[in-house]
Amino acid sequence: MTTGRIGGCQVSAVPDGEGPAKAVPPRSFGEEGARLSYGAYLRLPDLLAQQVPQSSAPDELLFITVHQVYELWFKLLLHELEQARDAMAEGELWLAGHKFRRVHAIERVLVEQVEVLETMTPQDFLEFRALLAPASGFQSVQFRELEFLSGAKDAAYLERFRGASDAEVARLRRRLSEPTLWDAYLTALSRRGLPISDDEIMESLLTVARDRGSHDDLWRLAEDLLTHDETAAHWRMRHVQMVERQIGTKSGTGGSTGAPYLRGRTLLHYFPLLWELRSWL
Repeated sequence: MTTGRIGGCQVSAVPDGEGPAKAVPPRSFGEEGARLSYGAYLRLPDLLAQQVPQSSAPDELLFITVHQVYELWFKLLLHELEQARDAMAEGELWLAGHKFRRVHAIERVLVEQVEVLETMTPQDFLEFRALLAPASGFQSVQFRELEFLSGAKDAAYLERFRGASDAEVARLRRRLSEPTLWDAYLTALSRRGLPISDDEIMESLLTVARDRGSHDDLWRLAEDLLTHDETAAHWRMRHVQMVERQIGTKSGTGGSTGAPYLRGRTLLHYFPLLWELRSWL
């Protein structure tokens, strides 16, 4: 067999009697393709230009980077949780379970990421903290979207966001009106013929828990929801511990009470009935 090139394609010539020569298209990946670089695909020049400290404090770059990375993870979590919700509502329970496994992995990263911030001492933080006001993590629109999507809807937040754009407020309003993860799970129960009225829902959850042979997929989804709830609570607890370690009982830069407000949020449950279920088993 011999090879050559015709019109930009590599041609393989086969011995007599074995058929015609075949033109093989040029490779369009790797260095030969030269169509898209790593930096261009990830838009690295733009991405790496977004860390703009407001001071000369050495640790401000750390602070900005960690919080920007959080927002990127929040964006991905919203994407995955939306797909998990829609899969539950449409009866594709295997797909919902797959999405939840990814969500749980991301949420564990969020918890571990707190440790990176804790490498910053209170003295280091105080070098630039005053420059942050009135900016605050309280103003994270994506974080509130995650809470709304998970079932912790509170319209009062729409009036409390400082500097939120019209598009961001519209996103929050959409989250307030759209189905939650719990709504989608109830739809999955209903598809299985289980009643979901307020008076009957606990009995349906007990049926799922006690008849794993018939409803194991629904039971595993309930556990996925509970893991999402538990891991989010774990993150909130690690976050408030980090805040207390950094600023004690000082007020937040956004005007909240700081750690006391955050500690109150650690009691939040997205799916209280799934926690109550344990008492009935």
